[in-house]
Parts: sequence; C-alpha cells; structure tokens
Amino acid sequence: MSDALVIGAGPAGLMAAQEMAQAGLRVVVAEAKPSVGRKFLMAGKSGLNLTKQEPFKAFLAAYGTRAEALRPMLAAFGPEAVQDWARGLGQDTFVGSTGRVFPKTMKASPLLRGFLAELHGLGVEIRTRWRWRGWDGGAVFDTPEGEQVVNPQVTVLACGGASWARLGSDGAWAHYVEAQALAPFQPANMGFLVDWSPHMTGHFGSPVKGVELQAGPLRSRGEFVISAQGLEGGGLYEVSAALRDGAPLVLDLLPDLSVGQISERLARGRDSDSLKNRLRKGLKLDPAKLALVMEFGRGSEDLSSMLKGLNVPLTGPRPMDEAISTAGGLRFEALDAGLMLRARPGVFAAGEMLDWEAPTGGYLLTACLATGRWAGRHAAAYAQDSTEAR
Repeated sequence: MSDALVIGAGPAGLMAAQEMAQAGLRVVVAEAKPSVGRKFLMAGKSGLNLTKQEPFKAFLAAYGTRAEALRPMLAAFGPEAVQDWARGLGQDTFVGSTGRVFPKTMKASPLLRGFLAELHGLGVEIRTRWRWRGWDGGAVFDTPEGEQVVNPQVTVLACGGASWARLGSDGAWAHYVEAQALAPFQPANMGFLVDWSPHMTGHFGSPVKGVELQAGPLRSRGEFVISAQGLEGGGLYEVSAALRDGAPLVLDLLPDLSVGQISERLARGRDSDSLKNRLRKGLKLDPAKLALVMEFGRGSEDLSSMLKGLNVPLTGPRPMDEAISTAGGLRFEALDAGLMLRARPGVFAAGEMLDWEAPTGGYLLTACLATGRWAGRHAAAYAQDSTEAR
C-alpha cells in the first residue's frame, strides 16, 4: 500500500515523486511505457535545453496568458533553481550566447540516471507498463499482471499533453477527468504547412537565418528551416501560438537595415540586372532568402518595403501529434492554488497536462519541473494533514 501515487514518469511526475518521498511518504510512480522519461530523452538528442537565463519578468512573460497562473511555481523553482537541481545531480551547466542553459554533457541520459538514482535512494517505486484506465474505487491500471486498483492518500497526475503519442503523451487521460475541467488540446511549437511551387524543391532542408518573424503581437529573431511540407524550427515556434490563432506570418528579411538603407543599396545596381542579381549583389541575400522572395515577393511594386515585410501564406499547422508540445488540458480554474483538482480532493496535476504553453528555449522543461515540485509539495502537505485529522 502506498501513501502517494504518481501517474506519469516524465520530469513533472518524477519531481512530484521526489517531493513527496522527501516528505516521508511511500511513493509509487506508474508509467504506461516500458521505460521512463522517453520524451525527456528525446529532447536531449538536440542538446537538452534545461532553462533560459534571463530576468524573471522576461522569463515569466514567455508563458503568455498563463504567466500569472504559473508565477508562484516559477518563482519558487525558476531558472537558477533548475541549474542548482542539475548540478545537485552531478551535471554541470553552461549558458549559451542566447541565454539558453544546457548540461555540459549536452545529453539527457546522465541527468535522468542521476535523478532515478536519487529517487531509488528515497524508496520511490517505479512500475512500468502500468496504463491508467480511470477511476473505480481507486486508480485503475492495466498491467502485465492484469488489472490493478490503487487507492493512495494522494495522487499526482503527470500524464503529459497530447503530442508525440509514441513517447507516451497521447492525451488519453482526458477521458478520465470531468469534461468541464478541460480546455481543448491544440498543437504548440509546431511547424506550418506551405503550398510550395516546384522551384522550391532544391531549397528543402535549408536554414533561414538573420530574419525577424512577426505574427500578431509576437516577434522572433530565431532561425527556421524550409522543409518539403512548409516551415519549422525554433524561430517559427516562438510565434506559433499567434499563427495557430490566425495571424499572418510576416518576415523581415533584413532586420538590421531600414527601408531607406535597403533602397540605397539596391540603387547601386545596374538596371539590366535581374531581380535575383540585384538582391544577391546589392543586399547579399543568401539562396534561401532569395528563394523566399522569388516565391512570395515577385511583382512587388515596393521592393524595399517587401523585404521588410514579406508575407508567407500558410495553409495550416502540422498535425498535433508532430508538435513539440500542446496547449489545452486541465484548466487552472478547475484547480486550487496547490494544483489539486477541485472536483477530486487528494488528486493533483502537473506538467504539460495543465492548460499552458510556452515557446521552446528552456521554458517548457522549467515549467514541468516547477509544477511537478509544486504539486508534489502540496500533495504531501494534504496527505500529512489528512493523517493528523484521523
């Protein structure tokens, strides 16, 4: 019999398990997949961006409309705390030129091994291939040993969002909570489809650097990649929430030059030059930028202004399961200040299954760890208060 149950063994769930175990509770973590932390390990293949080193006000603003809901969790466990946590597990960190923080190994597996070793030392039991199937006198699981029902004092749900189902985040948990507590899932940090003409084929896979992307109120100076399906990459992800909501994508291909400076440089060219040669010679546009201009800017009457505001027509987002993360999930209005479900006393929630979103760049992992820690601490306090009341 466990005191505490965690459903989901990603960063949020493992952090909640640690907090409850440190408070003296006997903790069981149930994971549907054969191994833990699969999405975490996948993120580590590109370097494992742990967090972002920047002033707290700017960091918090990355969470948009959910910034105030997340403020207490992130104030208690923000970028500095994430770095201390990693160092405590034997993984030194470094800050890149953009403020992004990485472990020096640039891998997730050493950090996960250290985390699991610490949990083992605290007596946390992890049961894999345990798939949650809802409530019936307790939490019901399909397991290799058949159906199991667990009825702990407290439960922390950390089941992830609804993308990358093969790694465990399939959103199936939404069937087991009250419908009114849910905001619809939507893709976040995703690529967008573009209906390319045949001449773009040779540019598939090309990065586009040194641009500013604009979508509604959002701006990004990150890079993106031209793919066979459309556009993808970190710079695009930073404005993807506005694009998903219908804002047009506008590219400033020369963000460090004014319209007047562009016009002056173009005027130095020969009238006999083709448009492509004028852009290449006068403005040093690389092949990827030139391709985008020829695809979407040909025929513009004001070439200089077009280069500062190239409209790229999108035909929609990539499928949700391909998105790095998702918006939607458990509404904060359905939770109390400790992240406990108001409709289910003793059941808490954390991580990507909550209704928030943020761009890539360390914000996603930090909020998962912070909400997991917050839910775990409040769950432990709830369990202890319940014991004392008996």
